[in-house]
Amino acid sequence: MRVSKKLLKRVEIYSGLPRSIYILAIVRVVNAMGNFVYPFLTLFLTEHIGLSKRDAGTYFMISAFVQAAGSLIGGKLTDHFGRKKLFLLFQGFAALCFSPCAFLGNSIWIPRLLITAGFFMSAAQPANSAMITDLTNKDNRKSAFSLLYLGINLGFSVGPMIAGFLYRNHTRLIFLGNTISIVISLVLLSLFIEDTLPTEEEIEESKSVSDDESAEDTNVLKALIRRPSLSLFLVGKTINAFVYSTIGFVIPIQMTQIFGSDLGSKYFGFVMATNGIVIIISTTFILKLTMKIKPVINVALASLFYAVGFGMLGFVNSFPLFIFAAVLYTIGEILEATNSGVYIANHSPINHRGRFNAVIPLITGVGFSFGPYIFGRFIDSYGIRKLWIMCFILAFISSIFMRWLRTYEIKHR
Repeated sequence: MRVSKKLLKRVEIYSGLPRSIYILAIVRVVNAMGNFVYPFLTLFLTEHIGLSKRDAGTYFMISAFVQAAGSLIGGKLTDHFGRKKLFLLFQGFAALCFSPCAFLGNSIWIPRLLITAGFFMSAAQPANSAMITDLTNKDNRKSAFSLLYLGINLGFSVGPMIAGFLYRNHTRLIFLGNTISIVISLVLLSLFIEDTLPTEEEIEESKSVSDDESAEDTNVLKALIRRPSLSLFLVGKTINAFVYSTIGFVIPIQMTQIFGSDLGSKYFGFVMATNGIVIIISTTFILKLTMKIKPVINVALASLFYAVGFGMLGFVNSFPLFIFAAVLYTIGEILEATNSGVYIANHSPINHRGRFNAVIPLITGVGFSFGPYIFGRFIDSYGIRKLWIMCFILAFISSIFMRWLRTYEIKHR
């Protein structure tokens, strides 16, 4: 009885949200759970298709450019033609690209179809994100973004595990599973969610209010420049993305150096599992604890957790301390993931929401994209230990910068 009461208290923070938000959360769980292909894509391209590591790298580079183009095109279109119809259209095309891959064996056409699928999925994402902003307001956005973030991670905690069992002997089912998950999500969205594109009346009405969500009769870059607080916020967020990109690149290298190849890879698996477990267990609790704190301050706290969590890796040699570090930087991830989207939504013009949700991830993604390239060269010159000291300094600077940004906002109201 006590357990059920505690559970109800924890989830009550998600009560009172628009019904469509709950449907979108389910859609994200389904999509993430069915994300079978991409976690094993590198292995599939090299082992099944026979691409060299160099060619596989070229594939990912081309795919990244194509996805960026898809996001920009999707963002522009979703602000003019509606969220729901474009999401259904682009995700439907993505499903059509995945399904033939199940029957093409080891054909070179599979990478081409997957690149095309990536384009359509990226084109659909701004519509999805814009819907969330349309359906929420400043009072309930933290709860909504937290619920959606939790949904994604619940799905990702199951999907790759299922794909791992299917990869070796049932590769066809990976593509079919991905297709089915998309179709299910499309059915849910088409049946239970109305289009949320703001009407002309709502856009004109917003202009009478002096607010960062007021409509702008200009292009997306000028609209962004007219919001200096958001532009400055993106600087700090890009630094955080740069630091956080060490997880998949630097930590496994360090752990294999300390513990050896076999044990190091197993320990790294536990570290990544810790990340997922902390997210699922702690997201609701952290949201409740920080609900009344301004989003930008929460992101400043996130940077501080990054500084300590990553910085301590420069001095650890034991597995338990790697786990402890993972707990710390995962708390930072939760704080940033559940507050960055809120901050961006609160500063996005009502008629630019699709375009802002396309352009902003590309800007902040620069840190994540160039991180491994820079880290590799830094490690060759100075070693992994000094890299973590650099990460500590950068994250600490980001924390101070975000705290200053709050002061800047108050002064320039």
